[in-house]
Amino acid sequence: MNLLSNRIAAVVAAAVLSATSAIPAAAQDTWPAGPLEVVMHTKPGGTSDIFIRTLAKSLEPAIGQEVIVINAPGGGGANQMSRISAAKPDGLTLGVNTLTHFTGMQTNLKGTFAPGDFSWIASVQEDPILFFVREDSPYKSFDDVIAAAKEAPESINVGGFGPVGSMQHIGMSMLENATGTRFNWIGYPSTPDIMAALLGGHVDIGVSNLGPTAEYFESGRIRGLGVLADKRLESKSDLPTFVEQGVDVDSSWIQVRGVFGPAGMPMELQQKVADAFHEAMRAESYQEYARSTGVTDSWMGPKEYSEFVAKITDVAVEQLTAAGVLQ
Repeated sequence: MNLLSNRIAAVVAAAVLSATSAIPAAAQDTWPAGPLEVVMHTKPGGTSDIFIRTLAKSLEPAIGQEVIVINAPGGGGANQMSRISAAKPDGLTLGVNTLTHFTGMQTNLKGTFAPGDFSWIASVQEDPILFFVREDSPYKSFDDVIAAAKEAPESINVGGFGPVGSMQHIGMSMLENATGTRFNWIGYPSTPDIMAALLGGHVDIGVSNLGPTAEYFESGRIRGLGVLADKRLESKSDLPTFVEQGVDVDSSWIQVRGVFGPAGMPMELQQKVADAFHEAMRAESYQEYARSTGVTDSWMGPKEYSEFVAKITDVAVEQLTAAGVLQ
């Protein structure tokens, strides 16, 4: 296990041991009067958006409230975070975060938002990122990509979510550093935009998670180059990891999704929110979706997730520095 894995694993292991015990029953009697608004940082159709819309089917009966998903893309998460930071800490305005929130607070959002501006309530998913091309791409393997990139640096356009410094951009940068190559990053506000750019020939390589790209794999419109993970995805077992392909890259840099709210939420309320989300994740409908899209459930509650946020923020600084984004 590498240094990055070691730093994250300690807090995650403790959380798994405590959170996989019995989750409290439905929270109808204790949840604040709704509806619950969940503000997203992406357009509809992205991985995180699909997650919350799927979970809402089991979350609504668990809390006895309507769940309204509000899409507020823009600013690398700034629009979403502005709405959440300004909300009352009553548990009725929440958001779904990714690692890009933590890299963003060190780059384009530095000085605007900091981890202390929010309540970090629960982790829900871990989800590796994939790199893929159109089926008719001349790049038949990642070795082909490396060869072309070395011959003509920065000639290959890679499209993914977020600006320079986002979680997916850092993943690309890690591959660059491991292979001695340089690509050209083009950031998009959602996975549907990435797919449109790739299929339209505006970028050569796409980066995303399996969930919103599965239908494109199934229809034969895209072909995978590799997955940034320790092992292959069960639901996409034909796609090798980059490590399998001989790339010495840190495979523990995976997407982590969580639930957060405005600062000042009482710990008791945060725990109720975490319990309700985790209970809803146990529903058969949600589990079918999660397994088919290759995500792994994550069960950290408020205390563990807040500790994780502190640790991953340090890791984000290290990776941003290694990528040359921070000096």
